[in-house]
Amino acid sequence: MASMAASPFLRSLSASALLLALGLGLVGCGPTIDSRAYAPNAKDRRLAFMVPESELSKYSAARHHEHPIQGIDVSKYQGDIDWQAVRDAGVRFAWIKATEGGDVVDSKFEANWEGARAAGIPRGAYHFMFWCRPWQEEANWFIKNVPVDADALPPVLDVEATPQSKMCKRRLERDKTIADMRAILQELERHYGKKPVIYSSVDFYQSILFDGALSDYPIWVRSTKYHPAVRYGNRHWHVWQYASDGSVPGIQGAVDRNCFYGSESDWRRWLRGEDSLIASKS
Repeated sequence: MASMAASPFLRSLSASALLLALGLGLVGCGPTIDSRAYAPNAKDRRLAFMVPESELSKYSAARHHEHPIQGIDVSKYQGDIDWQAVRDAGVRFAWIKATEGGDVVDSKFEANWEGARAAGIPRGAYHFMFWCRPWQEEANWFIKNVPVDADALPPVLDVEATPQSKMCKRRLERDKTIADMRAILQELERHYGKKPVIYSSVDFYQSILFDGALSDYPIWVRSTKYHPAVRYGNRHWHVWQYASDGSVPGIQGAVDRNCFYGSESDWRRWLRGEDSLIASKS
């Protein structure tokens, strides 16, 4: 899971110039995001800070320590994982890459799925959205490869801009993208009996999911430099990916680190499915 970070140059631009630069940048890369979403006069549609720059020191990513329920997400790139060592290190949950598009299964999914279960770590599966297939094919592919498990975490739909893709140059229009996302989320909820979680990168969020779009679903946000309030404003979040270069005993090399918003009791209630929308804006 990856996201676009603002460079010092972009941070020095005015809000309008920033929007224009980012929109043109995506167009130049072979866009998957509709550049109209970056129109300079569009309210709250900006890859800029949502808090005053003078206040940024209060919003460091180090604030993840405020949240006691810590977890990871993994894929084949983490190699062979010693899940018992991961659990012994205090990891409380893991989301595992399962599928991508309509024909890709992560080569380590089955081993990770069973390894985390055997170690007693709550785990769920995520699907990476490929924007050039019908949503029905993607939903069916995930359902075909991820078993229904009453003890699993909710399924995750990973939505990101992929301008580097050589196979999919589709430009995403906001209304159609949201409609497709809602359709696949509803299908996953129907099949698994749990409200799915949306994972979003910053650029995707600020061009597609702004203004409360799909806010009836839990959201997992990526923000590796700042607290989510800086890039996601007052959007309520459930899970925060705060590092892409973390380390955990039992995993060789870097791993994504995450935290859950809420207390120990919130976490237990969420695991039981008693409250799918426990979250806060700060």
